[in-house]
Amino acid sequence: MMPSQDGLSTIGDNLLQPPDQARGSTRNRQRQSSPARKLGMTRRQKDKRDFKENENPEEKEKRHKEQELKPLYKELLYTIIHKLGKPASAEVFTDNQLHQYIREAFSMAEDEHQSLTERVQNTEPPVYCLMATVKEAKGILGKDISGFSDPYCLLTILEDEKESKTRRSRSKPRKAVVKDAVSDEEVYTTETKKQTLNPIWNQTFVLEFEETDGASFHMEMWDRDEEVSLAQKLEEIRTNFHGLRRMIKDAKKLKGQDDFLGNIVLRLKDLHCTEDNWYVLEPRTETYPDRGQCHLQLKFTHKERDGTLSAGRSAYVNYCGILQQFVQSHISRQQGSGLWKGDLCGEGQTLLELYATQNDLSPFLQDLAKWVAYSKLYQSLEVDSSLLLQQLTSIEYHWHQQELPYQQKQELGDSLHGFLQYGLCLVAKYRDIFPPTQDANPRLHTLLRILSQICKTRAFQKLNPAQFDLHDEVNDAVHSGTQEWFSIKKGLHQPMTKDMTETVSALSRLIGEVQEDIKHNKDSWNRVFVSAVQVDVFTIVYQKLDSLLAGEVRDTLNQLEGKMEQSLANGLFPLYLSLQAIHKDKAFLQKSVKLLELTNFHEGFREALPYWLNKAFSTTQDRVERAVQVDQLQPLQSGMVPIKHSSSAVDLVACVQPICQLWEQLSWPDPEEAFMLMVKLTEDVCKIVVNYCRILKERVRELSENSDHSSAVNKLCVVVNDLEHLRSVLTRLPQQLNWAALRERTRHVIGDPQFHNVLPSQLQHAQGVLSREIRSALETVGRKLNSDIETYVRSMSTRRRLPSKSTEDAVVPLMKYLEKELQYMNENLVQENFNSLLTPLWTNSIRTLYQVATQQKQEGGLMVFCQRLQYTLQCLEQCFYAEGNGLPLETLHTDDYKTLKSHLTHNSLNCQQLIEKFLDRKVWEQKVYSGEKYGAVTLIASYRRSDLRLRVEVLNAANLLPMDSNGSSDPFVQLCLEPRHVFPEVEPRTTQIKNCDLNPLFDEAFEFMVSVEQCQAAGACLVVTVLDYDTLRTDDFEGEAFLALRAVPGVGGGPGHQPDPSPAQIRLPLTHPKPNDDSILKLLESRRGEREAQVFVKKRRQREKQSQEEKQ
Repeated sequence: MMPSQDGLSTIGDNLLQPPDQARGSTRNRQRQSSPARKLGMTRRQKDKRDFKENENPEEKEKRHKEQELKPLYKELLYTIIHKLGKPASAEVFTDNQLHQYIREAFSMAEDEHQSLTERVQNTEPPVYCLMATVKEAKGILGKDISGFSDPYCLLTILEDEKESKTRRSRSKPRKAVVKDAVSDEEVYTTETKKQTLNPIWNQTFVLEFEETDGASFHMEMWDRDEEVSLAQKLEEIRTNFHGLRRMIKDAKKLKGQDDFLGNIVLRLKDLHCTEDNWYVLEPRTETYPDRGQCHLQLKFTHKERDGTLSAGRSAYVNYCGILQQFVQSHISRQQGSGLWKGDLCGEGQTLLELYATQNDLSPFLQDLAKWVAYSKLYQSLEVDSSLLLQQLTSIEYHWHQQELPYQQKQELGDSLHGFLQYGLCLVAKYRDIFPPTQDANPRLHTLLRILSQICKTRAFQKLNPAQFDLHDEVNDAVHSGTQEWFSIKKGLHQPMTKDMTETVSALSRLIGEVQEDIKHNKDSWNRVFVSAVQVDVFTIVYQKLDSLLAGEVRDTLNQLEGKMEQSLANGLFPLYLSLQAIHKDKAFLQKSVKLLELTNFHEGFREALPYWLNKAFSTTQDRVERAVQVDQLQPLQSGMVPIKHSSSAVDLVACVQPICQLWEQLSWPDPEEAFMLMVKLTEDVCKIVVNYCRILKERVRELSENSDHSSAVNKLCVVVNDLEHLRSVLTRLPQQLNWAALRERTRHVIGDPQFHNVLPSQLQHAQGVLSREIRSALETVGRKLNSDIETYVRSMSTRRRLPSKSTEDAVVPLMKYLEKELQYMNENLVQENFNSLLTPLWTNSIRTLYQVATQQKQEGGLMVFCQRLQYTLQCLEQCFYAEGNGLPLETLHTDDYKTLKSHLTHNSLNCQQLIEKFLDRKVWEQKVYSGEKYGAVTLIASYRRSDLRLRVEVLNAANLLPMDSNGSSDPFVQLCLEPRHVFPEVEPRTTQIKNCDLNPLFDEAFEFMVSVEQCQAAGACLVVTVLDYDTLRTDDFEGEAFLALRAVPGVGGGPGHQPDPSPAQIRLPLTHPKPNDDSILKLLESRRGEREAQVFVKKRRQREKQSQEEKQ
């Protein structure tokens, strides 16, 4: 329970305190001589003359009950006995229920209740009154000639017997009841409002009565008529002709007789304690049923209540005491159900309403009493703070509507001032009272809003004219509270001994407390303060703690100067991290904040920095060695997602990671020192990696000593995977250490050459070591594979085995071996290392095949031998490509591969296929040949499918070389269809000889009977040879040209009948072959046992001899 503040104690409070405290709470209400009354000044002093310190608690409680509670109890009994009207609540309570409620609320025994009830019943009853306020009316009838009325009201209370007697005494029915029913003293009349249909009175009358049963409230509204002169009436008629009808009606009534406007009759027993409604004005006849409405406020009150019940205390003081007693009783019964939100049970609300109404307590006084009671109860943290906001709003509203008595004004001023003082005390201790939780933050926010609302109210500004700045007061409270909180925490974390390690540990714990407090202020409390009172509590607290903490850190580091050792440095590291985290929070401060004292806090930790780096390196190195010692060099996981490296590789990455985290944790501010720090960390990582390679090699030797070959290869594969995994980790090291950001920070102090020469070189050296170790291990694994592949290839190509097996069967052993070994390697090596193994393996396989192929002598059986090697090459290519999962095609198709494939392809063909390939190449050379160095020949060629005729017209030749001594030539053209095995029966055709003409015109046509299939055969072409005729010696060679028969119109297309095409004119440049330059001819020449090959080679060699290419 929080102690109550003097400024909140009121006369009503004293009724709930023991008698000695009640008397001791009497204060001298003295105004300050100065107009400024600052917060915290004691507004009233306690009088402790009657305070009995040694009084027995039982006696104190008994005296309190007799002097304070029983007078209030009698007031409530008196209220129940003489209650008037219905309560506002929908539920109606009997007298017994109300008696039972107050007995429980005041803890009265049965005999005490009976005794007090008898005493109250013997007291003088009050005078029953109905306080009626006529507010206004609207829409009443216009009875005057002008269309308006001069309304006034008559009010009284009539008993049923008096009303009926009045009616019987009249000779005829009349509209009026109030008039002549009672004496003039019992009738209350309002003012007359001139010429209006919406009169406003705001007049209050107190009507006394004896009983509510059989009594009614009567209000009649009349239009007052006064005598006017004839001239005035004529003027009214002239200006308002419609008034003539009214004038005639006036003439019929008695002189000076008022007009009835309507009445309201309410039975008293049907009324509530207070009524505030618009009532319809009822007619006496049906002439004008709609007569408007009248606004009435009615309230039952007492006059001349027995003053002996509460020893003459005022009704307001009694109301305060009753309210507090009811609230305390309600809260005590609701223990554990949370904060009280202002709701009382129905009996309590009914009794409060009856008492306030009977004693005519204004809503302002009732709200004032509630504010005083609730603000005092808030100090025990039993009341929801939002309830106080509601009461402040009500007080502010009433302050503009009603004037308070002087005594209540003073009480209100004291209460508001006292609550401000109490609230600021809570603000100073907000850390303890309002922890940063979802439940406490709303309560703190509401408290601050209450303080802000108090300062904004006109009541506070009027009753406390001093200049009071809530923003400054909250700042001061937070400052003082932070200072006190830090002092308490510092005392709690004092070192138990003078040992420096204990001193560092104590400071670290204190900084941890400060760090947590700053975090709570930033994340939780600051939003509350800014939202409620526009105070940046985070900035205030941060600056204060920054100053306090800086002094503590300086003192401790000064004591450690020159005494640094590893244990002390280890203790300083968490301290440094906490200070760094605190310093980073400065980003959330206001921009206008002055320089902080912890800005360069890192300078005090330079002496400990080498110890931190050494600790990180040695710890990581030890962990790596232990990881390798327990590593069995087995893949971590197999299956759908295999992990092919061993446990030590994973452990190494985990061990190196703290070094990278150390860089982030340090965040060293000085750029140049940060660069040197990065160099040291990178060097340490590279040292750990190189050392890991060394001890991993030792580990694999140790485990492979007594194991078989396959097991050793398996472990070697795991080692290769470990190194590859580590190389990928090193590749990511610049990103992990954020070299790019460091480059930007150090750009103005360290040049690019120095930066890039130092850091990347360290990394490249470590990666070079890893690459060499990986290559060495892969060479060891691949050496055995290369040897086995060469054995299989040579065994497969042995000459004596050529007839024994087909080509496919001969390759099966090699492919089975490769499939088994490569599958094993693929399962045990990561993809990068597997590809690294495949590349040299493929290169060596190509080299082996080429060596075997070229070592075979050019003799019989070479074609079958090369066919087998060519099939082997195809199988190897498919194996190493593995449908895109192995080596890419650009890696497979090297220059050596292309050379080998060409060699095997040619040697695998028979002589006819070679001739066809030779002719196809000549046709291709003809297409790409440009220029007419040796002249050109023009032809018209076409093929008619209708009669299977190939027609060739030799039109002319141009630009031929002079072959005779006279500078001219005697040219003729020879046409020959090649190859001969396709056109065996087609003889060559020759044109006429054109003497002494280098541009002869032949214009001769030739037809060849050949089929479409022959023209579309492989290598089918027309060989056009231009010769110079010599009589005594061999004809000279002018040049040759090759025309593919597929290019002749009519040959292309599918089978079936096609229309004869139009002939195409073709100009073919003449060419000369290059001597001894064709590999196909060499291959054909080697096949001496085949006559067709030898004839073809002889002819081509003759042309080469006649060629002038060698002479150019």
